[in-house]
Amino acid sequence: MKIDFVITWVDMEDPAWQRDFAHHSGKTVNEKNAVSVARFRDYGFLKYWFRGVEKFAPWVNKIHFVTCGQKPEWLDASHPKLNLVDHKDYIPQQFLPCYNSVVIERYLHKIPDIAEHFVYFNDDFFIINSVEEERFFQNGLPCDIAAFQYNPSWSQWYKRIKNNITIINAHFDKKEVMSRWHEKWFAPSYGSKARMNYMLKPYRKFITLRTPHNAQPFLKSTFEEVWAAAEKELTETSANRFRAVSDYTPELFRTWQICSGNFTPYNTYADTKMFPLMIRPKQAVRAIQNQSYKLVCINDHVRIRNYAQVMENIKNAFESILPEKSTFEIAEKLAKNSPKVK
Repeated sequence: MKIDFVITWVDMEDPAWQRDFAHHSGKTVNEKNAVSVARFRDYGFLKYWFRGVEKFAPWVNKIHFVTCGQKPEWLDASHPKLNLVDHKDYIPQQFLPCYNSVVIERYLHKIPDIAEHFVYFNDDFFIINSVEEERFFQNGLPCDIAAFQYNPSWSQWYKRIKNNITIINAHFDKKEVMSRWHEKWFAPSYGSKARMNYMLKPYRKFITLRTPHNAQPFLKSTFEEVWAAAEKELTETSANRFRAVSDYTPELFRTWQICSGNFTPYNTYADTKMFPLMIRPKQAVRAIQNQSYKLVCINDHVRIRNYAQVMENIKNAFESILPEKSTFEIAEKLAKNSPKVK
């Protein structure tokens, strides 16, 4: 079984990207605007993502590095495991340029030569300890947790999640799904995370599922199934160049996968953790240094106090466990002389 990794990235400091963004949005990316700088900025940790993959998940088949035609100067484009993917390589031309991550993500199955089994990473998801293929796929199925979670209706993100659930309820019968896949919905490994499954078992409609904010395994065929069922909705909202309340998010594909029974029960919270740097920077540093989890999310925010110092502490923590350059990094002298891909 070949397992690919997919990671999306943007260089916000690129003048051409800034110019195009301002042209299409009428805004610059900064904390004073509705578009948050934290959504796009890169704190220079990408090399640690590649180092973590090489050291802790050397079994990966291919890494699909998705950008709008950008490439870090230090990244070796000739690496045999690396596939540089431009948005135009897989997203329909009429929806480009796109600054809406949910649109960029819904077409991932169209990436040329992507494997049936792939794991999707945001660029703030990091592997910090040894991880085996079985962490993501067992018996050919993605490892995941099927557990309900309440989301407040006032949340803008909830409104997008609600769009997903509308499609799920139109195509799946909750009672039938939870009966057919009872052992998967009530797996003992979920522990207290599944308490709402018991509470909501009589309720006839699906609500939001818990979504661990970290690397997510998918089947390419799941994307194809969802597109076959909801092509109209997904195509229409692909025109949302920026985030909109009418969006459908990647949770649609994950929830469809779970409701179809195409997953292996796994409490992903046992070895993954998200650290919001606005409130838990010290905990994030300790977790990286101590390699307390297999995967962590280092969640940026515009209101991080002492931002430069926090990022320096995070960098030092990564350096303490991943000091050696990976084979994805070209020599520094060559990197400085290498033209940037546009």
